[in-house]
Amino acid sequence: MRLSFEPLELPHRTHFAKLGTHLSVWIALAIETGVGRALPQSFGEEYQQRTLERFKQELAPIAGVREFITKFIDLSRCIASSSSPDRLAVCLEVLEMTELFEGRVFSASRVARGKPHPDIFLHAASEIGVSARDCIVIEDSASGIIAGRAAGATVIGLLAAGHIRDGHAATLREAGAHHLAADYVEVERIVRDLLSR
Repeated sequence: MRLSFEPLELPHRTHFAKLGTHLSVWIALAIETGVGRALPQSFGEEYQQRTLERFKQELAPIAGVREFITKFIDLSRCIASSSSPDRLAVCLEVLEMTELFEGRVFSASRVARGKPHPDIFLHAASEIGVSARDCIVIEDSASGIIAGRAAGATVIGLLAAGHIRDGHAATLREAGAHHLAADYVEVERIVRDLLSR
């Protein structure tokens, strides 16, 4: 059997949250369209489990993130992510950062609309007892930048993760990032400047 990989006309990834559909559903749709048959019902769960197993083996922290968090340990902080609660828990465990965010990890699966809508940021801010307008959001996705701005937060576009490719700075700038940072040293400088105002 020969597989050909031709472009599929599927909604752009930034629209997944708008449609309220999990990424694994779109992956399944793309595979089904490509091979011309339905995938097993268990595909989504198996895909999630394989992803989590790979994270357990390969996930590494972004350079400087722990030091950054430690420098601002007295400030309220949380994680407001499009990832599933299971994925977030595994990531924090593997990175040995669970204790830094205990009880302050929020998944968009718990709100009505995912990014680029502001729901997850508004929910997270409310849960930790602050106004979203007083928050600094550190984001690496265009949909997250849009969501953070829509919530009224100040948004820093982070370009330090391993999945960032050439041209991503322009993407985050176009999405409306107030600031861009190549690493956590720059994030620290920006945050200190914002806090001093």
